[in-house]
Amino acid sequence: MTKNAWLGLGFGALSALVIAGGPALAADAAAGADVFKKKCRTCHTVDEGKHRTGPSLFGIVGSKAGATSFKRYKGLKGVDFVWDAENLDAYIKDPKAFVLANTENKRTAMTFKLKDDTQRADVIEYLKTVK
Repeated sequence: MTKNAWLGLGFGALSALVIAGGPALAADAAAGADVFKKKCRTCHTVDEGKHRTGPSLFGIVGSKAGATSFKRYKGLKGVDFVWDAENLDAYIKDPKAFVLANTENKRTAMTFKLKDDTQRADVIEYLKTVK
C-alpha cells in the first residue's frame, strides 16, 4: 500500500470518529471526587462503615447490592446483582426508575438524580478508588 493510501485510510478513520462524535472521554477520578464532595457527601461517606442519611459508599464498586450494615437500606435488600459501573450509572441517573426496573421493590429513599453523563462517569471512577 502506498504512503498516500495509508494517509487516506488515516484521514477516513479520523473523519469517522469526528462524525460519530469521537471516542468517549476517559472518566476522571479527581473530578469525580470533587463532584462527590459537592453533590453526594451530604448523604453519603466513603469511610468504611460510617453512614449518614445514605449508606457509606466505601468499596461499593464490585460489591453485592443491598449487602451493607446500613439499617435504613431497604430499596435494594434481597437483590441479586453487583454494583458495577453500568448499574451504578443507571442508579445514579434515576434511582427510582432503576429500583422499579430491577427489583420487586417500589420505593427507594434516594431521590437525588445526577443527570450529567460526565459527572456520573467521574463519580463512578472516583468510587472505584475508594476501597
